[in-house]
Amino acid sequence: MTKEIGNGANLGFENQLWAAADKLRGHMDASEYKHVVLGLIFLKYISDAFQAKHNQLEATKDTEYTDPEDRDEYAAANIFWVPKEARWGKLQAAAKQPTIGKLLDDAMVAIEKENPSLKGVLPKDYSRPSLDKYRLGELIDIIGKIGLGDDVSRSKDILGRVYEYFLGKFAAAEGKGGGEFYTPQCVVKLLVRMIEPYKGRVYDPCCGSGGMFVQSEKFVKEHGGSIGDIAVYGQESNYTTWRLAKMNLAIRGIDANLGGRHADSFHNDLHKDLKADFILANPPFNMSDWGGERVREDARWKHGIPPANNANYAWIQHFIHHLSPTGITGFVMANGSMATSTSSEGAIRRSIIENDLVDCMIAMPGQLFYTTPIPVCLWFVARNKKNGKFRNRHGHTLFIDARKMGALIDRVHRDLSEEDIGKIAATYHAWRGEEGAGDYEDVPGFCKSATTGEIKEHGYVLTPGRYVGAAEIEDDGIPFEEKMAEFTAQLSKQFIESEVLEQKIKHNLAALGFNM
Repeated sequence: MTKEIGNGANLGFENQLWAAADKLRGHMDASEYKHVVLGLIFLKYISDAFQAKHNQLEATKDTEYTDPEDRDEYAAANIFWVPKEARWGKLQAAAKQPTIGKLLDDAMVAIEKENPSLKGVLPKDYSRPSLDKYRLGELIDIIGKIGLGDDVSRSKDILGRVYEYFLGKFAAAEGKGGGEFYTPQCVVKLLVRMIEPYKGRVYDPCCGSGGMFVQSEKFVKEHGGSIGDIAVYGQESNYTTWRLAKMNLAIRGIDANLGGRHADSFHNDLHKDLKADFILANPPFNMSDWGGERVREDARWKHGIPPANNANYAWIQHFIHHLSPTGITGFVMANGSMATSTSSEGAIRRSIIENDLVDCMIAMPGQLFYTTPIPVCLWFVARNKKNGKFRNRHGHTLFIDARKMGALIDRVHRDLSEEDIGKIAATYHAWRGEEGAGDYEDVPGFCKSATTGEIKEHGYVLTPGRYVGAAEIEDDGIPFEEKMAEFTAQLSKQFIESEVLEQKIKHNLAALGFNM
């Protein structure tokens, strides 16, 4: 029986589900049980969606002559065909049997065989001895109580929210390694809200689990468009993460071109000829082993050859290379990228600035990422600032200092609120002259529109703090003379109290035979 779920942020069963999944951690690493759990959630989703359609066809077979076992009926509704041995009801009935692992493996094999788009994507190692079958059965029972793919659950995006919840949890559990597949949702939301990918080609060459695409799809739908308005292109070098992305996008009906296989964007660019309208990315920070010495002569390095021991400026130039003539990219970078002058990086940044490509820079607060406590920055690079989409911003760059924004959600992690995201994005939209966005004004301590000349005066450093200055101190209306009188009185009181304390100390020491 499906549990009733509200439409709020808290679905009511996350902690219970995580607790059951977490029990598996005594027997395997977080990186392994991630696929155990997400594979089951995926299976439950496609089985629910299939069963809902099956019930509908069963109800109309006598009047409309529909066949519940006709594959074409499901293909027409964009629903995966689930063979009988892989349907959730049959698997849950066998959840307590010692053979449940093999039954799940067989189910995954059968689903891949019937749905070519899933070939090589689903986990098929549930029968391995190291996986506790009793705990696996417990997990199946709990997931079985959650509606994921039926019409009601799909309308509330229950699956999407469960997936987001688990991806975040696994990132936290894995620590540093979790960043390979997960970017905090607030960061993704901000990137998407800033560049507004309504229509066109959206690209992420280090796509992780596909979060940038999911948020882009949500953005399009929220603004009255359809997912068909954007064409999605991605690439991911890690095989297990690539599988995760394929599952994450498949359950949402996003038809993404991920190149057909996992591959390294630097050494095997699967979208070599792509010129994207929007590029969203969170590349690995400060990669030292990216193989830079093997691609010294490359068409992408128009602003200079990136150092072989750090991939940051290789990523930046890769993004620029893949932009369409009117394209824009928003991406996450380590803070050092804004000011580094080591090796060739300073010269590359200078060339990018002098070519008037940097549209906006945002300094982010620390503790947003599970992978690192250090703060990061967001770059926004526009191929052509006077392309007619918005006002002519030639020779100007917007700097935003958001380091004091956000709030701690636990002892070590910070999150940006919807209000924070809205304020930052609205500032950028007003600055670039969007219709209905209002007028832009510099705000000391928060935002500043600087000229390329000013950036040159600062040695081509892009750190927002250099430009926005200090925040204005709010005037409380108390005259200066009164403040000074109160300050003087407080100092006098503290002085008298310290004199009294000193006399007491001397008295006590004298009583003990010490003279000062």
